[in-house]
Amino acid sequence: MKFKTISGLIGLVAVLGFLAPPVFKLQKIALAVVVLVGAGMAVYEFIEGLRNNDER
Repeated sequence: MKFKTISGLIGLVAVLGFLAPPVFKLQKIALAVVVLVGAGMAVYEFIEGLRNNDER
């Protein structure tokens, strides 16, 4: 369980770190909205993955 949490957090930080530079460099609202939607989906998947006790 702890490994799943830590690896998920590392993955979320990696995704945000990958998606953030273009948003700050280009400063386009549409791009920021798309990145926020994608980041929200990643956070939702992380939370649902933690709630699911099915280990495969």
